[in-house]
Amino acid sequence: MAATTQRFYPIGAPGQPWGAAEKAEWHARQRVQRNYAADVLTVIDRMRERFDVRQYGELDYGQDGKYPLFAVRSRDWDDALPVMLVTGGVHGYETSGVHGALQFLDQRAGDYAGKANLLVAPCVSPWGYERIHRWNADAIDPNRSFRENSPAQESAALVQLVAPIRDKAAMHIDLHETTDSDETEFRPALATRDGNPFEPGEIPDGFYLVDDTENPQPAFQQAVIEAVAKVTHIAPADANGEIIGSPVVAEGIIRYPFKPLGLCAGVTNARYTTTTEVYPDSPRATPQQCNDAQVAAVRAAIDYALAHG
Repeated sequence: MAATTQRFYPIGAPGQPWGAAEKAEWHARQRVQRNYAADVLTVIDRMRERFDVRQYGELDYGQDGKYPLFAVRSRDWDDALPVMLVTGGVHGYETSGVHGALQFLDQRAGDYAGKANLLVAPCVSPWGYERIHRWNADAIDPNRSFRENSPAQESAALVQLVAPIRDKAAMHIDLHETTDSDETEFRPALATRDGNPFEPGEIPDGFYLVDDTENPQPAFQQAVIEAVAKVTHIAPADANGEIIGSPVVAEGIIRYPFKPLGLCAGVTNARYTTTTEVYPDSPRATPQQCNDAQVAAVRAAIDYALAHG
């Protein structure tokens, strides 16, 4: 297995976790492949007439530059209304998480004026977005770092942003993708970073959701699955009845313990929480279809939370 890991990710020594030198070598390999300001910030800027746009932090990655972090809020925020939180781009390489959140804001967020307070952070990890990577510049996965005293700047900034609505949020949907590069790049890198052997897995073909083991909401998850199924196909279980190594509890639904793992979807105490997983590498899905699936998931999640309190 060690040889397999090295073939995929030849940094460091087999079985030895990375130190500062290996992380520096990994960092030096990363290249900017797209532009956060052009792709994301210009879109957010065009929304200022309709929404409150607020900077909630700034990443400082030295020679790599600084990245302002923005959230979009309902213009007429009303403390009497339920709060709905939408996050995207926690893993910067998961494209439809970012652009799905932006599309929802542009096309459908207005539907909820006077019904709910919306708080949307479309691109939590802009450094990762530009380099199409899962980690941040310090080789840390933000989506294992949503806790107090977080080692990830991205996660710490979002924790601070949502602190005022932590106990007020009714729903939080975190928009993600599962890609073929998880198996060819990111899981091998993770194994190598941590000094573990790489054990190949299987990428599911289709959309699925991650529910919270400690706060399961099966009817809520099912409502989201039903809405997305009208847009794109739902991932089937593998031969072991699993998706990415977790038992399938209902069509297209698995469970993780959000808060213990430091996942973004556990950043509030909302009753209704979920993580979407779009599969952009499927021959049966286009990039626009992936964005549309994220929008359908957000709308279904908000609608269910509004209907069921």
